[in-house]
Amino acid sequence: MDSIKKLLPKTYFQRKRVAQEVYIVVTHYKNLMPVLDNYVFNDGRTNYLMSLSGTIPVMFKDTSYNIPVCLWLDESYPQTAPICYVKPTKDMVTVRGKHVDSNGEVMLPFLQEWSQETCDLVSLLQVISAVFGESPPVCVRPPQETAQETAQASCSLQFYRQAEGLDEDAQLFLTTEDDQPFHQDNETNC
Repeated sequence: MDSIKKLLPKTYFQRKRVAQEVYIVVTHYKNLMPVLDNYVFNDGRTNYLMSLSGTIPVMFKDTSYNIPVCLWLDESYPQTAPICYVKPTKDMVTVRGKHVDSNGEVMLPFLQEWSQETCDLVSLLQVISAVFGESPPVCVRPPQETAQETAQASCSLQFYRQAEGLDEDAQLFLTTEDDQPFHQDNETNC
């Protein structure tokens, strides 16, 4: 715990509590590591903060997955809740949903109702694991089309248009599975 306290910038208001909580987290979550780095806030200002970065285990459909996360601790922590993100690897994409936005920021009632008297990092990670077990925040990135596949698809579409006598502004009308036409708002120009 002393090594974490030494690592923690002196600008933290409750250094001892922060160091103690970080120590407990890295004891229970072996794949999370304390990291010091600049955090960029939405308004553009930056601050040198501690984060916990790595993976946490999440059970989804009876299988354990390691979900990459990063929890930033502001200098006012534990008075303020951590700023939490899902950090997908290059082989993953973020799945935007009820609890994760398109930037990967985690939004939970637990964070919105944060209280330094009743909340801590281990409890937060348990809540995150449970929520992500119900609705995973990442998935495997679909394979990228190669340039050749993209060119072939474009050539096939152009050939179809020429064979059917369609010009560039032709409309494609689709039907639904029940053979009912889509509403006008859902039609597209090809």
